[in-house]
Formats: sequence, structure tokens, C-alpha cells
Amino acid sequence: MGCNGSKAVDTGNNPAPKAKSSGKKDTSLPKKEIKADGIGQAMFIIDNTGKIQDSYDLEKKKIGEGSYGSVCKGKNKGTGSIRAVKSISKAQMKNLDRFKQEIAIMKMMDHPNIIKLFETFEDHRNIYLVMELCSGGELFDRIIDAGHFTEVQAAILMQQIIRAIYYMHENHVCHRDLKPENFLFQTKDPLEKNILKIIDFGLSCKFEPGQVLTTKAGTPYYVAPQVLAGKYDQSSDLWSCGVIMFVLLCGYPPFYGENDADVLSKVRLGNFSFNASDWKNVSEDAKNLIRMMLKMNPRDRYTAEQVLNHEWIKNKAPKAANVSLQSGFVDNLRGFRSMNKLKKAALHIIAGQLNESQIKALRDTFMSLDSNGDGLLTINEMKEGLTKAGLKEIPPDMKQIMEDIDSDGSGVIDYTEFIAATLDKRIFAKEDVCWVAFRLFDRNGDGKISKDEITEVLGNLAESGLEDVGEMMKEIDTNGDGEIDFEEFMNMMRGVKRGK
Repeated sequence: MGCNGSKAVDTGNNPAPKAKSSGKKDTSLPKKEIKADGIGQAMFIIDNTGKIQDSYDLEKKKIGEGSYGSVCKGKNKGTGSIRAVKSISKAQMKNLDRFKQEIAIMKMMDHPNIIKLFETFEDHRNIYLVMELCSGGELFDRIIDAGHFTEVQAAILMQQIIRAIYYMHENHVCHRDLKPENFLFQTKDPLEKNILKIIDFGLSCKFEPGQVLTTKAGTPYYVAPQVLAGKYDQSSDLWSCGVIMFVLLCGYPPFYGENDADVLSKVRLGNFSFNASDWKNVSEDAKNLIRMMLKMNPRDRYTAEQVLNHEWIKNKAPKAANVSLQSGFVDNLRGFRSMNKLKKAALHIIAGQLNESQIKALRDTFMSLDSNGDGLLTINEMKEGLTKAGLKEIPPDMKQIMEDIDSDGSGVIDYTEFIAATLDKRIFAKEDVCWVAFRLFDRNGDGKISKDEITEVLGNLAESGLEDVGEMMKEIDTNGDGEIDFEEFMNMMRGVKRGK
């Protein structure tokens, strides 16, 4: 489950191909552009203090181990949800600040092909990351089992990988350690019906456009030559993707050696070839795309957007399914507009906590609407998608609907924003689902939500409209005791009006 410690690239002896990676991290933190009164997903990923055992039953059996700690399954005592819990020993952690920067980046990531972080805990000995559970195993292990993949299978995987990288780069995050070990499958299903997730952000960093990165970090087989020279940018991630694609199609890396020093010397030269016997049945389009990602000059190297638009991806990867709108889809969007801030925030929390199986149809709709594959929806993409889906007339208030769905005010719709605005009441009005949101607002755990607790959780959103919060409290607090209990919260979520 990706709990390997990260190391800087070195030239020590290291057997192939499962080399561990490690390194220092540039210290800039991601700062997503959201409005002062916006709802961002990171707001609801809470850093808890105290015993994780009070909230989760942790299994003794480990599902992953690494130099810093281990991963086990954990069952949420309130909801019954099964999560992956990564525990990291603070005593064995050389740089606690760097690790907390990794968490900060994970909080900013909101994409179907990136692992979800739900919450964290910290006690005097350990830090715990509570993440979505992916039970399908590492991409690395599937390569070992299969030997190599067909072009269609490889294209399915590469499309998912590149979509995630496109999203990261658009959000000015460089991963710096892309390799098959850092991807997990959502389930044990065949890869044609599976979802691939990036799981490890130990070496990731925030960058500014045009910024030169200098930290030497990564894993020998997959690292770009410019990283070894200590002068590179986000295009180094595309080099790593080129290596991954090469491995998917033939089962071994393009730069190979008896030890790390040997591998790195070949990476510096950048020379590789397609062995005739191993590549005779692979298309020229596939080889061409690999060449474009493994260009020595970063300025000539393909961007993530260019990879997604390459003929091989377009022809081999499955086309986006036709947008299939569930009944009431537009009504759900419009209904979201009229909700109070607390209900919108609750839906955002619920959307972020649901399992993939619960939102599969909405996920597929999001991916279909996202025509350029960057993990974000623009108003044009929404309009074009709805038209393709057979909607005879685009709602005249579409611009206003979009602005209301865009809870963080970034100008585009993120994945969780979309899910929050389109969830069916039959999913979000269940008590076990709503309990997650209620518990997050009930900061002191007394079973009621106060005005101060709403202000604490919503931060700037609440402070920018304290009068609105007061009015909202009056509307929801039907017994007039100045606080919101769970029954009143459920009435709000179900749309039960005061006095009914």
C-alpha cells in the first residue's frame, strides 16, 4: 500500500527492478486558488489529535510495510467504512516537516486517479493517514504476473496515469517518483474494468511555471537525466511515464544494468532501443509515443496534454462513454444552488467520503464530460457534454448553476464539487452517510453543532457571513435551543421544512 520511505537517487548497488526511492523535498506548499468564502475539499480533511483507536478498529494484520511504518485496514466505528490506515513512526522519521508537506499536497489532490486522504491522526508516537482502501494490488505486481500487456491494456493504463499527471501539473504539482510500485488498482477486477490510483506523494513538490527544480530525487530506472543533473522541471514526470509505458509493453525497462550506477549511466546518455523480437508486434504509434516522452531535451518532450491527444491513446484507449444522465440530473444541479451553506458543505464532505462503488455512475459522467482529460470541468465542457447526452435545451441559468457548483471559486469544477452537486438524495439522505458530515462539524463530540463549531469548520466561509450563519441556525434549529442536533441535521439533509 505504498508505505516505502523515499530516498534520493544514489549510485549504490540496488537489485532490479523494485528499487526503493528517496530524497529531499522542495519546501513550497500547494496553495490552491480558492475564494475567501469558498468551500475547498482540503477544509474537510481534518488533522485529529488523540487516539485513532477511539475512532477506528485497526486490524492487526498488515497489508503493507515500509521503512517508516506499516499499513493496515481500519473500520470506522461510526460508519462501518473500511479504510487503509498508514501509520508512521515519528521516531524513525528524519524530517517531520517534509512529511507534513506531503500530507498538505495530498489534501489538495481531488481526482479519480489519485488516492483519497480522508483524515489524519497524531499521537506522541505516530502519525496516521486514513486513506481509501485499494484492494487490487500494485501495478508492479500485475506487470510481474502478466509479463507484459497488450497495447489496448497498456493504453487503458497510460490514459489513467496521464490524466492524473495532467491534473497535477495543471495544479502546479510535480510528482518526481512515478513508477509502477506507486500505482494501486482499486479492486481485483480485470484492468479493463478497473481504476488505477497514484498512492505516494513522498517526493512531490509544488512548482511555479518556469521554475527550475534542483533536488535529486526519484528511482533509478524511471528518473529523468535532468533530475540527475539537478536542473529540471515537471517534464521529468513525462520521462518517467515514457519508461512506465515501455515496461508495460515489453516487461523490462529501457535503461537496465547490473546495479544502480550502471542504470544511471545509461539514463544520462538516454539511449534506448526497441529489441526486434520483443517489439515486432507493437505498433509504430506506440513506439512513437514512447520516443516523444523519452526525448532528451525537455523542451521537445511531450506534455501530458499532448500525450492524451496522441493517436495511440486516441485509437487504443477506450473512448469516453456517451454521457448518460441519471433522471433528475439537471434538477439536482439546480437544487444545489438553493441549498444553505451548511448543507452544501455537508454534501461536499459526503461526496469526498463515499466509496467508488457508490458513485460509479457519477464518476463515469464526470470523466465523459471532461473532454480534455485534465480532471476539471469548464462551462463549455458541461454545455457540450449535456448537448451530446441529448439534452434538448441547455438551462438558461447554466452559468449561475456552474458558479454555485464551483464551491471553491476556482473558475472550474473539481471532481468532488461535481459529485457533491449531482448526488441523488437516495444516497446522501441516509443516516450513516450523513453521520460522517455531522461528526466533522460536531468538533467537541457532544452530539450537537453550535454556531462556533460551524465557524471553526467553515473558517472564512462562515466568517464572511456570520449573519447568514445565524439565520441558517434559526432555520435548522427547530427546537430553538441554539444548537443543531442530529435529528435536525437529518431534517435539513432530507429537505424537511420547519414545523413539518
